[in-house]
Amino acid sequence: MTENTESQDEKLTFRAYQDGHYNWDDWQDAIFSADHSDKCPTYVHRTPPCQGSCPSGEDVRGWLQIVKGIEKPPADMDWEEYAFQRSTDANPFPAMMGRVCPAPCESGCNRNQVEDFVGINAVEQFIGDTAFEKKYAFLAPPLGDRKVAIIGGGPAGLAAAYQLRRKGHGSTIFEDHDELGGMMRYGIPGYRTPRPHLDHEIQRILDLGGIEVKTGTRIGKDVSVESLEKNFDAILWCVGCQSGRPLPVPGSDAPNCVSGVKFLEAFNKGTLQTTTDKVICVGGGDTSIDVVSVARRLGKITNLNRNQRPEAVIGGYVAHDSAFAAMREGADVTLTSLFPRAEMTATDHEVDDALHEGVEIKYGVIPVEVILDDNGKACALKMAECQFEEDGRPVAVEGTEFVLECDLIVSAIGQGGNLEGLEEFDNGRGLMDCDKFYQLPNREGHFVAGDIVRPHLLTTAIGQASIASDSIDHFFKGVEPDKRPKVDVHHFDLLDKLREAELAPEGYDHQQEWGTSESNFAVHNYEDRSAHEIIASDKLFLGHFPYTPRNLRQGKGPDQEHVLSHFEERHTGLDAEAAQKEADRCMSCGMCFECDNCVIYCPQDAVFRVKKDQSTLGRYVDTDYNKCIGCHICADVCPTGYIEMGLGK
Repeated sequence: MTENTESQDEKLTFRAYQDGHYNWDDWQDAIFSADHSDKCPTYVHRTPPCQGSCPSGEDVRGWLQIVKGIEKPPADMDWEEYAFQRSTDANPFPAMMGRVCPAPCESGCNRNQVEDFVGINAVEQFIGDTAFEKKYAFLAPPLGDRKVAIIGGGPAGLAAAYQLRRKGHGSTIFEDHDELGGMMRYGIPGYRTPRPHLDHEIQRILDLGGIEVKTGTRIGKDVSVESLEKNFDAILWCVGCQSGRPLPVPGSDAPNCVSGVKFLEAFNKGTLQTTTDKVICVGGGDTSIDVVSVARRLGKITNLNRNQRPEAVIGGYVAHDSAFAAMREGADVTLTSLFPRAEMTATDHEVDDALHEGVEIKYGVIPVEVILDDNGKACALKMAECQFEEDGRPVAVEGTEFVLECDLIVSAIGQGGNLEGLEEFDNGRGLMDCDKFYQLPNREGHFVAGDIVRPHLLTTAIGQASIASDSIDHFFKGVEPDKRPKVDVHHFDLLDKLREAELAPEGYDHQQEWGTSESNFAVHNYEDRSAHEIIASDKLFLGHFPYTPRNLRQGKGPDQEHVLSHFEERHTGLDAEAAQKEADRCMSCGMCFECDNCVIYCPQDAVFRVKKDQSTLGRYVDTDYNKCIGCHICADVCPTGYIEMGLGK
């Protein structure tokens, strides 16, 4: 393995040999003893763990291959647009996801076994920002006569409208807020989801046509469910979870104890322009990080009128004047978490940013009681050290209590749905039930997706919307939904790629049965296991990959001295060159990336490159079985695990 001489102090995590394994394998013996083998190489496509870890099932490896230049675009398209089209097959919000998704794909990346994960988020942001700058558009088939009512214009509702339109189905989105976007607009600060990019990604979906929008409309109040059932062919519930959970302790009903969801909504609407002297947020997840980061930016205003305090604004009674910005001073902001730092659910770099901005974080503590003043308002929060019972329940450690003074308490410990007027759909927990196809039980034509199923990530809601749109399409066709694959993602399809390259197999005449390897009616020597298998790192030849540091987005976030009124983005995205270099770190797990190892190391010249006019991604090499002796060397040196010794067994 080649070491990077400029980074000799870096400790590589990959080890080519295990402890006690010090004998060099004698490949020459393998070659001369393997001429009797009945196993020869087959090219096997599997799903990489980045894609398997992505809740929306993006073809991550696919668009990284396009950015790095391995997979070529059609003749009439540049690589940037081709990468955009591939990435948005599953998720129509690359600019948003590249910024705010906590990236479970990066946690799953096999490159972690070499040195560090591929910066998938950074490359996705580049794709989204390039699409924004070049105004790339979606393509859609002709519009049919079916119409779906989509209740909720957040990530799930918008993604569903997009996927349904690609299947030829129109929709009407009913949204109770004034604008579309859901949690991307009202739950995440604009310095993380810049509004020009968000507006553009939403408008790009609407520009497909056949998608109507009715904002300021609440189903169950302004429009009845019966009316929807009468006027639409199907109904998809994407109402989200907009009700925050209060602290489960005495005194939490004080007027200045508010939910993180409502706090962020008031800020994102522009009505909340300042907080208070001392703010405490109870949480530990990404929402709580947003709360404390916003609170540090808003700061406080000394001697603020009582009727202009944050709880009055968050309650919807008044709105702050934007002129308040000139009067801001720094506020003391504290975040408390049940868990130690390593176990917090918040994204690690977001926690780092909050600390850098001057937020104090207390780990491993639990709220015990909200202490009230003579006016019934919270003036302090009693806390204690936290331990967990065998059933996972957090409890306070007796004798460890302490008090934190405060003027505002924000609870960011979870959220639920607001099903007022829709009680018939409530499963008793403020959520909606569904089956594995996201159909509501015992309600024909009703489907559901997003946080109202189970509050989770934006990308989870988008993935559920894709499956729900498939189910609606099957419902319209009058057929039972397909069995979902074990690995339920948007897969690379070799046949589609061959058709795109005008290399599709010819029709089968149903005559030839033997000796078909020279015929062109099928894809030979290839097996697609991507719907069933995720390729693990031990299937790869990791020794092929030298230490290569990540190409990092440049941070420009403020420190605690400059955070007040700082609402610019925290990071600068990668340019095209850096994005290509970062994509080049992708190990292409489960798919050939044309390294030529198998061709170079084959002692029999049995493995060969396919002729250029017959080559495309996944069909770069082939095997002459008249020469192959089954020595396995090609499989041993394949970095991506694409070669599997088979055919005989």
